[in-house]
Amino acid sequence: MKGVAMQYSPLADRLAGEGAAAWDIHFRAVAAQARGEDVIVLSVGDPDLCTPTAVIESAVAALRAGQTHYSAIIGEAPLRAAIAAHFQSHGGWPAGPDNVCVVAGAQNGLFCASMLLFQPGDQVLVLDPCYVTYEATLRAGGAEPVRVPPRPGGGFRPNPEAVRAAITPRTRGLMFATPNNPTGVVLSADELAALAEIAREADVWVVSDEVYASLCFEAEHRCIAALPGMAERTVTVSSLSKSHAMTGWRLGWMIGPPGLIAHAANLALCVLYGLPPFIQTAGVTALAEADAIAADMRTVFRRRRDRLLGDLDGIPGLRVLPPEAGMFVMADVSDTGLSSAAFARSLYQEQGVAVLDASAFGASAAGHIRLSYVLAEDHLSEAARRLAAFCRTRAGGLAQGGRHG
Repeated sequence: MKGVAMQYSPLADRLAGEGAAAWDIHFRAVAAQARGEDVIVLSVGDPDLCTPTAVIESAVAALRAGQTHYSAIIGEAPLRAAIAAHFQSHGGWPAGPDNVCVVAGAQNGLFCASMLLFQPGDQVLVLDPCYVTYEATLRAGGAEPVRVPPRPGGGFRPNPEAVRAAITPRTRGLMFATPNNPTGVVLSADELAALAEIAREADVWVVSDEVYASLCFEAEHRCIAALPGMAERTVTVSSLSKSHAMTGWRLGWMIGPPGLIAHAANLALCVLYGLPPFIQTAGVTALAEADAIAADMRTVFRRRRDRLLGDLDGIPGLRVLPPEAGMFVMADVSDTGLSSAAFARSLYQEQGVAVLDASAFGASAAGHIRLSYVLAEDHLSEAARRLAAFCRTRAGGLAQGGRHG
């Protein structure tokens, strides 16, 4: 048997996805940080904030009360009821517990939705740029993601006309995030209405990733599922990760028609077998305090966003897109003469600042980097200082500094 190469399923390659390499710098930076090296990690959306005390204490009390056994496969009834009520009170349609499946974070919800809705040969339209896992999430089940570029001219606004033109007889779905990661764009009422009209006409599913909904600053978040004729064809995915600084708790959900939830129960039986009950109890507490917690989070992230935007302004070679929501800033670095991949790699090597090459999010983001503002303001300012020093060594011939675009 020596020297025999064992074979893996093609699924292993499909899960890798083209965007997987984008995380290399991030993983290197995290390892360096663990060794005590002087690096600043702005390459991931994991806030440095603590989970609210009331949520932690709820989980601790549940643990001590013995909530350590198996739980309901699709989620405990009190949590599903709390999720449905939260969804409805924040612009959703009148969903109930039977419309909710609890999953291990929004990413797990996206994967489950893909497995349940699409099959080999199906095409799923994806608004570009999109989160790096979307491609592999769809390809895992054999579906083909078809990226639809945004409107030309910058700003990363969706282009409904291009979406309509991309429809083929093989199209079975439309997937997008609002607010968007990486751009921070929040889809407007008109944009959502146009997408909903296309989905109804083409009779396709919509998978709406709304994990950043509570972190909208200037723009108002709206649910496409609440539009006429959309509740029965929309899967809304979200979680407590961003709104409550609970990334490590892995508590998310899918909201959709009862038939979807019934199928989700069968899938969860195979891959999850229910989430820890003490975490679900904490989730009920988190949702009971959701509005107050989200308001505090928005205040923190708006302040950090504004601080970072101010610090980035005037840096040679950068053109910055102010985000409407979320915890990321997109910056066009093409004026430096470097590709976004080379920029991110050299910035880390020379200044110890880890950012993400945004081309991993799609062709429309080529030439951009994504910076997260998940750290305290003094760390953000230091990162901007290092970024400015790096850019000045590359952009000696530029007459103008960075500008908001």
